Parts: sequence; C-alpha cells; structure tokens
Amino acid sequence: MFFFRVRFYGQSREFKTGFLLSVASAGYVGNMASSDVHVRICEQEILKYDLEIKALIQDINECTGPQSKLTELNADVKKSFHNLRLRIQDLEQMAMEQDKESDKQAMVAQVDGHRKQMLSNQTVWRKANLASKLSIDNMEKQALLNGEDSAMRQRKMTKEGLAQTTSDITENLMSISRMMAQQVQQSEETMTSLATSSRTIQETNDEFKTMTGTIQLGRKLITKYNRRELTDKLLIFLALALFLATVLYILKKRLFPFL
Repeated sequence: MFFFRVRFYGQSREFKTGFLLSVASAGYVGNMASSDVHVRICEQEILKYDLEIKALIQDINECTGPQSKLTELNADVKKSFHNLRLRIQDLEQMAMEQDKESDKQAMVAQVDGHRKQMLSNQTVWRKANLASKLSIDNMEKQALLNGEDSAMRQRKMTKEGLAQTTSDITENLMSISRMMAQQVQQSEETMTSLATSSRTIQETNDEFKTMTGTIQLGRKLITKYNRRELTDKLLIFLALALFLATVLYILKKRLFPFL
C-alpha cells in the first residue's frame, strides 16, 4: 500500500491506491449494467487515464519553468485527454449495444458521469495552466529585475524568444478554444439525441394508445356479432318450427279432412 498525493491550488489531498482501486471496482465497475470483460477493461482504462490527467495537472501546478517543460506537460495532458475521450466513446458504443434497456440506461449514466469528470478535469487543467504560466512569467520578470541570470535575461530579450513565447501562448489558447468548441458540439449532439429519443417514445406511446382503442373496438364488435349469431339461431329455429307446423297442418287437412 502506498500513497498518491495530488495538490490543487494550495490544497493537498491523499488517496490510497487500494482505496482508488476499490472505488474503481465499486463505482466504475460495480454499477455497470453488464459484467462483460470488455466493459470492465474499458472502465479500468478510463480510470487510468483520469488518474494520469490528475497527476499531470499536479505537475503543471508545481512547474516553475522553463516554458518548454510546461509545453511538454501540456502535450502529455492533450494525449491523455485524447485517449480518455476515445475510451468514453467506446463505452458509449458498448452501452448502445446492450440488449436490456435497464443495462443500457445504467451504462449511459456512467458515460455521462465520465464526461462530466472529463469536463471538470479540463477546467482544472486550464486554471492550472494559466496559474503556472503566470508563475513562470513572474519568476522570469523577477529574475530579469534582480539581474540574477544575465544569460537568461539576454536570451529572453531577443525577438526569437519573445516570438516563441507568443506563439506558444497563442497555440495553447487556440487548443483550449478548439476543446471548448468540441465540448459545445458534443453537448448539442447529446441534446439532439435526447430530443429524438423523446419523440420516438412519444410516437410509440401514441401507437400503443391507438392499438388499445382498436383492440377494444374489435372486442365490442366480436361481442355484438356473438349476440347477433345467437339471435339468428333463435329466429331460424322459430322459422323451422313454424314451417314444420305448417307442413303438419297441411298434411292433416289433406290426409284426414274429417278430423
């Protein structure tokens, strides 16, 4: 048993690895709608990438420079987010392939939880990135003012260094903008899917109501026809009896006129 320490904005949190694994089993796997091995593996990979992202965010918070180190950490975070997004999409696909509706709904809820956690991590990452950049800029400014490192001062004052810094900041901002646009698009797709599902359910309900009315009308018609059949049988019997009585009466008059 060992400890994994994560620190965000001056706050320190300790998680025992055994506890995390138990959370993974109980929260991520235990609540799954299916015990399929592929689903469990996918959930475990989602947890692994989530922990990797949290560890990288901690490193970004503690990063004191140089700028290239921060850029490298951000590249690792982007890679982990990409892998996490793919695993969440795989889990969503598995949810759509479930036969039981209850299993599907449970797994869809898990997918929504993972997406919310990913959005939360992205927010924390952006804040940590901005805080780290601000810290690095302040340290560089302080170093320039104090004259502690003349070589660094001369290097940072060159147009190439300034252009590189500006380019890195612009690239990071564009990356954040793209990620936000992707999240907005995913939210729109989710809303569209929910609206479509709602319409489908409503149409199915209307069809069930129509079928129920048709069945009730059929039952009434069958009952009516049964009564009509009984009435027809009674009328036929009475007509036959009247016919026989008429025949007997005629035979009686012809054969026994004296009676």
